[in-house]
Amino acid sequence: MCKVLKVSRSTYYKHLSMQPSKREIENEKLKEQILEIYEESDKTYGAPRIYKTLIGKGIVISLKRIQRLMTKLGIKSIVIKKFRPATNKSKIESKENVLRRDFSTNTINEKWVTDITYIYTIKDGWCYLASVMDLYSRKIIGHAMSKTIDTKLALQAVKNAILLQKPQNPLILHSDLGSQYTSQEFGKYISESKILIHSFSGKGCPYDNACIESFHASLKKEAVNRVKYYDFDSARLSIFKYIESWYNRKRIHSSIGYITPQRCEDLAKSVA
Repeated sequence: MCKVLKVSRSTYYKHLSMQPSKREIENEKLKEQILEIYEESDKTYGAPRIYKTLIGKGIVISLKRIQRLMTKLGIKSIVIKKFRPATNKSKIESKENVLRRDFSTNTINEKWVTDITYIYTIKDGWCYLASVMDLYSRKIIGHAMSKTIDTKLALQAVKNAILLQKPQNPLILHSDLGSQYTSQEFGKYISESKILIHSFSGKGCPYDNACIESFHASLKKEAVNRVKYYDFDSARLSIFKYIESWYNRKRIHSSIGYITPQRCEDLAKSVA
């Protein structure tokens, strides 16, 4: 064989005795772990979140090493930005901004933010998702979907949040100046609740409600814009799974120390 290959016997036997280095073996194991985390995130995690997930499992590794291994694997975060509806040009009466972009909190159920976003389906056209987020945990504590964008939709999301969280003390509920939130029906509910203090963004100031805007942007990039929903029911099921199975319970969040919103809430309850 050596004659056929035109190599010396010493070179041949040296080649047979060669073993992968410790570093190479580690890299292969790390590649498997990186791929597992990447696939579990539905290919939405980039190097920083994979790094934090591995660190959370007690694996000592650098961010640059993960970036190099992801390059070798040919993988990267897959998110898609898409349609953004035009803003409302009509005249809107300003209302009090109690929150004033102070997103800091001491525990859960102190400050909630809410908003509505658009979801397109092939059969049913535009559908709408209303979400409520707790600013402490960044958990989506209430959500509702509808084929119509109205006060009933906005109210249902808030009612779901109240039912789930059962807050005992007054808290701020912040929204934009959309007609759903400035309606008489919504205002009546706020007054009768005797626990919600309504705060409003300034007209044309998305930064006043940046946290819930960010959630809806993540939802669009990581889920909605990567598929085409056939109808309202398929969209609602997919979004329910994203929020309840992934976002709240598995997706780590940078603003709360790279833990999940549910974990953050659980920790807050444990020290209450």
